[in-house]
Amino acid sequence: MSLLFILTTVNAEAQDISDKANAFLNSLSNDLREQAHFKLDDAERFNMNYVPMPRKGPTFYQFNEAQKTAALNLLKASLSEEGFEKSSEIMALEKVLRIIENNDDDKMPSGRPRRDPLNYHLTIFGDPAPDQPWGWRFEGHHLSLNFTSADSRIVSSTPTFFGTNPGIVRSTEFKGKEVLKEESYLGFALINSMDDEQLKIAQIADQAPRDVITLTKRKVSHIEPYGISYKEMNEDQQELLTQLVQVYIDNYQKDFAADFADRIVKAGYENLHFAWAGSLSYGFGHYYRIQGPMLLIEFDNTQNDANHVHTVVRDLENDYGEDMLKAHYEEHHK
Repeated sequence: MSLLFILTTVNAEAQDISDKANAFLNSLSNDLREQAHFKLDDAERFNMNYVPMPRKGPTFYQFNEAQKTAALNLLKASLSEEGFEKSSEIMALEKVLRIIENNDDDKMPSGRPRRDPLNYHLTIFGDPAPDQPWGWRFEGHHLSLNFTSADSRIVSSTPTFFGTNPGIVRSTEFKGKEVLKEESYLGFALINSMDDEQLKIAQIADQAPRDVITLTKRKVSHIEPYGISYKEMNEDQQELLTQLVQVYIDNYQKDFAADFADRIVKAGYENLHFAWAGSLSYGFGHYYRIQGPMLLIEFDNTQNDANHVHTVVRDLENDYGEDMLKAHYEEHHK
């Protein structure tokens, strides 16, 4: 049975997410479980990466079919349908890269091809239970999905990294596929709706940075809220910005997405800024970011002739659930 078949058939029944994590752990051999299971406060939990590189934790290549299904059940329960579909499509793009690059000698230390839809890791941090904090991460090339749970709910789903190479597939059986299409389209629609005066404020540089500014940092240091503010936009532009933010929120599991959206509203859409760098046209390097008191979203498309997209969502107050976990411990361990 292929991984892509499993991706479309995993069980999505409503169930406490800790049960799904335990089902995954209990499906593993002792050796694989030792590789996959870390303490909640282990430094590995903050070791975010989105390039093809050696990682801790077992990969799908090491899993049997039951273990793959258990892993993907947990991932599917952690995301929305849209978020899970994007994840599976990003994994499938590894097959495209292997064909395009035509480099069979490019191997990981394990001996597996560097471009491999099975080269994704699932790790658990802490002991999954409804009444105590724990976390989990799904990670590989162009995916870093970090989750924290406390009190029977997901309290953090950030940092969240989705990337695609190619951004738009030009060949192979996947020709025309554009996984992060809405993120790109709405960004261009917003910047190109602006008049000359607005553009002077919104466009902060003629050349886009080569990658997202925050990279893989555990904590995001202060970044000036450059660009045009929500208050300086007309109603149509404000609606475009709202739609763009919602595209990123819609990747998350329903209850967490509602909580996250509510926090953004409480922090004030009027406090959001939209900044653009690089070309205003498709096919050339471009970058945007959306920043508010507790939110940072970055989109970068510069590499491989501007056909290689990186996106990241950071919660400036609660990445890795650190703020929520602090509140949990204060409440339960007075």
